[in-house]
Amino acid sequence: MNETPTTNREKLLASILRFVRWIDRYGETSYDHQSYFASDWGRKAKALYYRKPWLGTIAVSPMILSEAFLPSARCLFWKRQRFPIADAHYAMGYAFLSQTLGPHPYRDRAVHFLEVLKETRTSGFKHHAWGYPFHWETRNGTFKAWTPFITTLPYAYEAFRDVHAIDGSAQWLEIMQSIARHAVEDYQDFTTSSNASSCCYSPGAQNSSGVVNASAYRAFLLTAASIDFSEPRFREIADRNLKFVLESQNANGSWYYSTDNQRDFVDHFHTCFVLKALAKIERLTGSADCKSAIERGVSYYTANLFDSESLPKPFSKPPRLTVYRRELYDYAECINLATLLRGRFSDLDRILGTVVEDALTRWQKSDGSFRARQLLVGWDNVPMHRWAQSQLFRSLCFLLRETMREAPQDGTQGMQQVLAGKIAG
Repeated sequence: MNETPTTNREKLLASILRFVRWIDRYGETSYDHQSYFASDWGRKAKALYYRKPWLGTIAVSPMILSEAFLPSARCLFWKRQRFPIADAHYAMGYAFLSQTLGPHPYRDRAVHFLEVLKETRTSGFKHHAWGYPFHWETRNGTFKAWTPFITTLPYAYEAFRDVHAIDGSAQWLEIMQSIARHAVEDYQDFTTSSNASSCCYSPGAQNSSGVVNASAYRAFLLTAASIDFSEPRFREIADRNLKFVLESQNANGSWYYSTDNQRDFVDHFHTCFVLKALAKIERLTGSADCKSAIERGVSYYTANLFDSESLPKPFSKPPRLTVYRRELYDYAECINLATLLRGRFSDLDRILGTVVEDALTRWQKSDGSFRARQLLVGWDNVPMHRWAQSQLFRSLCFLLRETMREAPQDGTQGMQQVLAGKIAG
């Protein structure tokens, strides 16, 4: 999909504007994928599942059955909340719209979400950091609400960076530097080879789990910050985390979720997380090692994480019984990655067109929001900002900006007049 026809750009814009109207009505809080397990009872059931799987299966079965057959009932298990990772994605999406359609009102909306991020940063840390607003039960124990995560931090950094590129505000630059300092000072590295290190998922040595996308996120963030602030130390740390990611790539081009020999599954959106981090680092540095890893990774990705209809599959091989067929998060990250790499891989370009068309026709509801999952029977229609309304919005806005930048110069003015007419309407 080296060139997007004007009609497709119009359809893409119309979809984005329907979503913008929806979020204005719906509000900025939502339920979440983890709502089933955010309460004390839900977390205890999940913890029991990790300790004693057979007994735990009985304990979690009400949540699993609800998720599979009556997902709207998640409102009985927890409450609507605001999610910093979603706010960061919305800020980026509106920043892209500001660049594409003009500053008003999109720049103000982007700034609004940055102001929210300033207010919702995790307390108790010297530098800016964010986490989940709920207690998160994992196989390694409980992460208390607002525990910072390296998988959230780069999105906040990019959000402040994207808006700074529009308005040049010094306060965004100061926060970006604070974010980078947090990524350096509060996350421990663990040596994995002579020139490679993995980083922990959250502050604290107990979190050394070899999660590949965590190190990929940090490698990108600190690579960008090393350039933005001329800090060689940032680049040194980033390069060791990058080397860990490169050394963790399997011979077939895939990455397991973790190198801990326990979570050796390959899923869709975590594969995208790793590949997009490499793609961004390659853009910044021209790294030949990233280029090679991307080529092998995309080859595996396109061959194993899409079905016969060229639509995203959640796993190359499911590690467990799943209660859904397809996942909105996979669509969002597929569009994001394929847009980053447009024009380089013909199979991925073809897939991008198919996935976007399916997202706009089958997944977007009449109210403007998107379905969360295609279940084994029916759909999960509960809109969840973190899972993955905000990610898809950001991806679609990114795609619109990129295709408008590539539009022939003599057609750009006419296209923008069409866009202006749709906005006015």
